Amino acid sequence: MTSQTPPRLALAHISKRYPGVVANDDVSLTVAPGEIHAVLGENGAGKSTLMKIIFGAVRPDAGEVHFNGAPVTISSPHDARNLGIAMVFQHFSLFDTLTVTENIALGLPASQQGNMKQLAERIRATAERYGLPLEPNRHVHTLSVGERQRVEIVRALLANPQLLILDEPTSVLTPQAVETLFVTLRQLADEGTSILYISHKLDEIRALCHHATVMRMGKVTGVCDPRQETAASLSRLMIGGEPPREARVAAERGPVRLSVQELSLPRSHAFATELDRISLDVHAGEIVGIAGVSGNGQQELLAALSGEDTRASHGSVQLGGKPVGKLDARQRRRAGLAFVPEERLGRGAVPGMSLSTNILLSHQTPPYVRQGMISPRAATGLAAAVIDRFRVKASGPDALARSLSGGNLQKFIVGREIESGPKVLIVAQPTWGVDVGAAAQIHNEILALKATGCAILVVSEELDELFAICDRLHVIAKGRLSPPVPTVNATREQVGLWMSGMWQGGPAQARTAEVASHG
Repeated sequence: MTSQTPPRLALAHISKRYPGVVANDDVSLTVAPGEIHAVLGENGAGKSTLMKIIFGAVRPDAGEVHFNGAPVTISSPHDARNLGIAMVFQHFSLFDTLTVTENIALGLPASQQGNMKQLAERIRATAERYGLPLEPNRHVHTLSVGERQRVEIVRALLANPQLLILDEPTSVLTPQAVETLFVTLRQLADEGTSILYISHKLDEIRALCHHATVMRMGKVTGVCDPRQETAASLSRLMIGGEPPREARVAAERGPVRLSVQELSLPRSHAFATELDRISLDVHAGEIVGIAGVSGNGQQELLAALSGEDTRASHGSVQLGGKPVGKLDARQRRRAGLAFVPEERLGRGAVPGMSLSTNILLSHQTPPYVRQGMISPRAATGLAAAVIDRFRVKASGPDALARSLSGGNLQKFIVGREIESGPKVLIVAQPTWGVDVGAAAQIHNEILALKATGCAILVVSEELDELFAICDRLHVIAKGRLSPPVPTVNATREQVGLWMSGMWQGGPAQARTAEVASHG
């Protein structure tokens, strides 16, 4: 940007208050044309609120917004799109009952839509170009979280924006897909597009971004060049100190607690993934991870294990040696299973209900429920305990689930399930969109649960997470599961390739089995 070129975006003294919390407190920020600018901060620091103000989804209480040097009032996302602003939300803004094409059409100006057939072809071509495969005619309610994220990214790219806002865009992408996306973002920046980038992956920010604004408790606490910082120094800027260390604890591997034997399931709908002879064992005192590109059968496998899908044969899924394939989710919980779904709002929690009421989604035995009667006092007490133990930033047990930031809601859901004292815990995307301090805390709680003898299955697209906490790894691709690999013998490069399906029936699969046999 030359001295004569105005900033693409300039925020001056933006403030936004909610009852009991100041989300943004006198925030100023400037982004130049062609600049990739990171916004860093803990969960609840005010980043997402600020992005929603820029996109017109939230109105500020005070402050000014300038776009391309001119003062603007952005009253709605429609105003933002007309200015040339596109946003990829962390919590998706998609209509479940509409197709991918229909959802993307709603987010584009009328001049860019064309007819639906033409738009579908543009979607398919753009998705393939950027390594984000999509089926335009598929209904959104059949998509996994990762696939929904692809829809949001492709919709934003199709708008040809002057300013692109990305909130945790790589949380469920493979390393290869992340590199492809980064090539795209650098190309867009070279062409003059400005990018606001929110991520808790500090290595990504150091590799991609030109400048970073750091926020803490709603305020700007610093501006830096992330390329000149280390991950540790960025972490200190974010949280004001060192993040908690992840402490591996020794645990004696006990008997098999969760066993899946030759689980095969036909598609439940036209775009689902067929499960093909899935087999795995998880022992007491062990953490087993499943890596894979979103949409390769994780959603279907999780439904079969949690009891949402009871089409499996009775003996294909076993808890503690007892067949549960035909039992529903409540019956499996009574058998000692706890479950954290990948989708926080709508699956893991009811957005319009309080945290104390959301406790009852997985705690339906005394003292919380007796003979069909709910004890609000007991539920509120447990919600308060989870908030305290997991350091959830919330106004209290009466806070609505939707009022929490994504990371804080995740901490609450994970805490709620751990507090049930499960024999088997299945958790999907445990630290999706969670800051470094909270991620370390969640990992430590999972490791501590392992030390008590719990069998834990973690499904995640985040390879660093799987390598950090898992004892063994599988890879899922096209509904098939690889042989197990001891984590200490696996490499990120190999697992990244297997996530693309290259282990199936080829040399990679043979190497996997060989590594497992030597583990």
